[in-house]
Amino acid sequence: MVTSLVVLATLVAMPSCNDNPDEYQAASGIPAISYVRLPDALRSDSLVSHAFMGTTVAIVGENLRTIKEVWFNDQQAVLNTSLITPTALIVQVPNTIPENVSGKIYMVTIANDTVKYDFGVDVPSPLLSTMDCEYVADGGSAVINGNFFLPVDGSTVPEVYFTPNIKAEVISATINKITVKVPAGAGVGPVSVKSRYGTTRSKAFYFRDNRGIILDWDNTNASGGWRSGVIANSNPAGISGNYVRFSGSIDDTKGAGSTWNEDAFSFNLWGTSNSRPQGDLFSIAPAKAVLKFEVNVDKAWSSGALQMIFTPWGTSGTNGYIADGVTPRGLWNPWATADKGTYKTNGWITVSVPLTEFKYDQTGKVLKMADPGNYGGLTFFVFNGGIVGTAACTPDICIDNIRVVPAE
Repeated sequence: MVTSLVVLATLVAMPSCNDNPDEYQAASGIPAISYVRLPDALRSDSLVSHAFMGTTVAIVGENLRTIKEVWFNDQQAVLNTSLITPTALIVQVPNTIPENVSGKIYMVTIANDTVKYDFGVDVPSPLLSTMDCEYVADGGSAVINGNFFLPVDGSTVPEVYFTPNIKAEVISATINKITVKVPAGAGVGPVSVKSRYGTTRSKAFYFRDNRGIILDWDNTNASGGWRSGVIANSNPAGISGNYVRFSGSIDDTKGAGSTWNEDAFSFNLWGTSNSRPQGDLFSIAPAKAVLKFEVNVDKAWSSGALQMIFTPWGTSGTNGYIADGVTPRGLWNPWATADKGTYKTNGWITVSVPLTEFKYDQTGKVLKMADPGNYGGLTFFVFNGGIVGTAACTPDICIDNIRVVPAE
């Protein structure tokens, strides 16, 4: 039977052949199940009595080619006859959460007989991936995205807790989205979600994340550069005090990069000119870091990319790096994939860009990301990006809380 498992595990990665002399032939009779294991014959500890959804398992026994259907609880699995021998059947546990949990595998034969086998399907604890906006005032609505947001026992919704363990009112919940009212006293830190199958604290995000703040225009700014940015705090209302506003006219419809409106759409944070400590603006390895910021685009944006350019600490008195073809940067142009080529937000949202994506020149050509030691300054500029704009526009792009945080 071990030999059968090795052969079947190999077949998982191979296409079936029409001239296979061992072509599948259904049998008759009743199957007998000996055990279930992971399809790795080299693991002595691979016998299992339960597995998470999506796990591939091997059912081992006799007369298994009599089986036409396999069900885990009330969810039917997909069978591939290329992965069934008389003594082993490889199958993936369905990814759908069972409605009725019986703790059984049901194997239905060609003759419509059913053989049961005790086996549990594990549902993961909640998966927390993002918040629509990580900065929301007490009493405001916050949206948490992820998966496996199932009700706790005795309730119709999961439970949500903000740092320091303050329970929030759940406004609505689906399997992958929870909307909550931010409780009074909610502080900086992870958010926890409790479901029927466990509790998870967020790692991919912190609420009101103040780690690695580079610019917030309340305590930190970009003074000393040629352009420190237009600072505002109203119209729209700020998410946490002051923010920088990019506004004016952009028209890249004549060709990507045909507009150069640096006064209205940029700031230059030069580390040496802004009295920042010598060195990089953050201590995290760039390959394991994410740039985040909150943005509110309340007037339609349809041309130009937001170019996010890190520069060495000593860079100052020049903007040549903006279009030199060699300085890597991140590009954010959500209008390019938006409906009708026009982008607006419904209030403030959080944008996340892994620093591994800071690998393009001003036209979108792929370079390589910069080595550590090249992250002591930061310039934002809406310009070029390599995609011709869909329409001339006068966007209003408000940005706050620029920070670098761990990827997880």
